[in-house]
Amino acid sequence: MAKTKVHIGNMIRRKLKEQGRSVTWFASAIHSDRSNTYKMLKRESIDLALLMYISELLHYDFLYECSQLLDFGPENERAKSEN
Repeated sequence: MAKTKVHIGNMIRRKLKEQGRSVTWFASAIHSDRSNTYKMLKRESIDLALLMYISELLHYDFLYECSQLLDFGPENERAKSEN
C-alpha cells in the first residue's frame, strides 16, 4: 500500500509553480484547453501515457516520485538488496 495518498494533479500543479509556468502555458503544451487542463489538475490520477508525456515536458520524473510512496513491507527491502 502507498504510504500516503497520491494526487497527481497536485503534484503537476506544484511542479508548474516551481518552474514558474502558467496553466495556460501547460494547456497549450499538452494540446488541451484551459478548462480541461484545470479539470485534469483536480484529478488524483491520469492516464499513464499522458503522465509520461508531462514528465518529459516538465523534465521531472513523476513516476519515480509516485513509486517512492509505495510501501511493500519488509519483503520489499529484501528484494532491493538482492538487486
